[in-house]
Amino acid sequence: MIYEMRTYTLKPRSIPEVLKRFGEAYDKRKSLSPLFAFWYTEIGPLNQIIHVWPYKDVAERTRIREEAVKGGNWPPKIREFITHMQSDIYYPLVDVPAPGGKVGPFFEMRTYTYSPGDTPKIKAIWEKALPARQKFSPIVGCWYSDIGALNSFVHIWPYGSMNERMDTRKKATDAGIWPPKSGEGDAAYTLLTQETKILLAAPFSPLQ
Repeated sequence: MIYEMRTYTLKPRSIPEVLKRFGEAYDKRKSLSPLFAFWYTEIGPLNQIIHVWPYKDVAERTRIREEAVKGGNWPPKIREFITHMQSDIYYPLVDVPAPGGKVGPFFEMRTYTYSPGDTPKIKAIWEKALPARQKFSPIVGCWYSDIGALNSFVHIWPYGSMNERMDTRKKATDAGIWPPKSGEGDAAYTLLTQETKILLAAPFSPLQ
């Protein structure tokens, strides 16, 4: 399984119209393959939309995207609002339960970059640490990059409110189980940058 994350930066005050047009186009596009989620930024870099598409592999992605364009309904007619586009392909870093239903409405997307070659170390440490952290709140995605911005991984956490986010993170920290330790000796990894965004789901997003 791969996840294509497409991040578009838009002109200010254009998100309501973009969501309307995208939702109308997606109503037909989803017969070819469904979205994982569609978000827009609330805190962090503003005027961004983030849509995530799961595919079996890169070949399936190419085939489905070609079919969507041939249908004449895709891509959505939002070009006039876009100032920047970025596409990244991710693979699961750690397998997590498939999300479903309403788990938000707030989603925190944390993106970390790390030293080249550290992916196996991070994978081993996070696989060990996540079960304890998930007792405090669920995670909906934990993926590492393969195409696009390399040496990075994202983890996405849903919360019912911003107060719940603060309380949950404090409880996990006070319990001594979070954030994951970066390892020791040859097993240690190094984080170079960290970024967080608070996202809200579009009305048509499968993940709410």
